[in-house]
Amino acid sequence: MGLNGKVAVVTGGSRGVGAGIARAFAEAGAEVVTCARRPPEEPVEGTEFFPVDLRDPDAVGRFFARLPRVDVLVNNAGGTPHRRLDRSGARWHARVVELNLITPLTASLAAYGQLRRAGGSVVMIGSVSGTRPSPGTAAYGAAKAGLENLARSMAVEWAPEVRVNTLVVGMVRTELSPLHYGDEDGVEAVSRTVPLGRMATPADVGAAAVFLASDAAAYISGASLLVHGGGERPAYLDAATAGKEA
Repeated sequence: MGLNGKVAVVTGGSRGVGAGIARAFAEAGAEVVTCARRPPEEPVEGTEFFPVDLRDPDAVGRFFARLPRVDVLVNNAGGTPHRRLDRSGARWHARVVELNLITPLTASLAAYGQLRRAGGSVVMIGSVSGTRPSPGTAAYGAAKAGLENLARSMAVEWAPEVRVNTLVVGMVRTELSPLHYGDEDGVEAVSRTVPLGRMATPADVGAAAVFLASDAAAYISGASLLVHGGGERPAYLDAATAGKEA
């Protein structure tokens, strides 16, 4: 699944999952460009970074205009802190939706001409939060649900020149994991709820993104690839008494 000679842009590629994706593309032979509002504390080897506020359409347009070629766009930038719906006003939640839904659309539109000329690929980084209830991150979950639907529509509108797919990502162990799961005991306890017995690593997500962008996925478009370690064990199985030994 080599990507030699390809130019891949990874938004939000300076840390966490984004850095793992950028590293995977570089290891696959791609020329990797990352962008985010702030530069990385530790540069990802084999990548070039540009500061861009992805919520500013004009800045995004200027960023893509300076690139001579774009073969792959990975819309990874996003995220949200844990906050109940009634603890913030509508404007705060609207900004969460903007970051996680509108900015991927903005970047995709800005890169479309280059992607079309290259016969390229867009990879959306979605979330299981968009496919199940997401208490504490409801606006984020709604945005990720919209992102998955957007990708399907883009895949139809932009075919056959540009393929568009989504990675539906589950829990990933990064430097920010303690903010969501607590101390090391909490992280380990949550990891045990995953059927494969661990959270994903950024490298796991990167490998899946490289696959979708490669020729190995040449006939895959409008698809959603689950990268969640088997999902979640249904709660009723632990509550039910039937079928359990006395």
